[in-house]
Amino acid sequence: MAKSALSMARPITLLQPPRLEIGAGAITRLGEFSNRFRRIFVVAMAPTAPYVERIGLKGAVESYIDLPPEPDLPSVEAVLDAARAFEPDLVIGLGGGSAMDVAKLVAVLWDSEQTIPEVVGPGKVQSRRTALVQVPTTSGTGSEAGTRALVTNPATLAKLAVESEHMLADMAVLDPELTYSVPAPVTAATGVDALAHCVEAFTNIKAHPLIDGYARLGIKLVGRYLKRAVADGSDVEARAGMMLASYYGGICLGPVNTAAGHALAYPLGTRLKLPHGLANAIIFPHVLAFNASACREKTREITELLGLSADGDTILDESHRYCCSLGLEMDLAGHGARQDHLQDWAREAHGIRRLMDNNPRAMNVEDILAIYSAALHPRP
Repeated sequence: MAKSALSMARPITLLQPPRLEIGAGAITRLGEFSNRFRRIFVVAMAPTAPYVERIGLKGAVESYIDLPPEPDLPSVEAVLDAARAFEPDLVIGLGGGSAMDVAKLVAVLWDSEQTIPEVVGPGKVQSRRTALVQVPTTSGTGSEAGTRALVTNPATLAKLAVESEHMLADMAVLDPELTYSVPAPVTAATGVDALAHCVEAFTNIKAHPLIDGYARLGIKLVGRYLKRAVADGSDVEARAGMMLASYYGGICLGPVNTAAGHALAYPLGTRLKLPHGLANAIIFPHVLAFNASACREKTREITELLGLSADGDTILDESHRYCCSLGLEMDLAGHGARQDHLQDWAREAHGIRRLMDNNPRAMNVEDILAIYSAALHPRP
């Protein structure tokens, strides 16, 4: 049987929030939705906390904003303690991927006897009795669409992934006006993160025609709108286009997930403290080029949707130039990496089998080391 037929016949499960509000000013509809709840716990960060007033929440409201950019077990436990003291009947994630991931964990664990280590992996969360709404204020992670949350183990610096249908939001709000103040470098990095979600799902060994459709739409939106959003943060059409691209990327993560690109990016986040989007952007051209020989037709589609004139020999250079054109600092050495770091990071990335095993082309430790080395001082 042909590979495409096998892909079409392979069963998958696609979950999405039952209610999606999208468009300029959509945040006001959350105020209407929240009227039925008495106690509302908002997981935010300092830059997004002012948006709480714009929602128009009624009843008792408590905002937790003391979150690090990459939440670890102790910081999430602190949020859970605050939620347990407050006893919410609605949890709202308001911010980037970290705030939304933590909101998922709060919604399922604040009134549960389960601990975070006990629910790491797929399908281990027992239940959820608290409503959950996700409101992204960046366009990158797509966390509002999915059922997965990541938290760092401080002892190992490894990412722990919790996955459960109980963490699916009851409502997601995509309001481009909430992204106007995101700085251009963050817009660029998170936008490439959204792109990487779509590309890694599209070229994944678990790729499925249904998810391919969402991935193509996401890649096309990034190609059309990311440069515009970086150039003019108040371009509402571009901001809305990128929010939708991010949402499509989040859909791709559920049934298919990412692959080597994200596995290689994780050590850059935990070891160098790079923002997740920037770490993925630095790695993106290298993994796209590495995988090209294993998925030539899909790689050609990707480059065309991005408006790149690239073939097998120029994919790395063209995609690298594309990222640089967004104003991204693509030099790993410029972010503090040294050659003597790379071997350990390569072994760490190689060990993230839940992602590496999805890659369309086998990648050993030496291959990863070569990619890191190339990213250390990339060609202009």
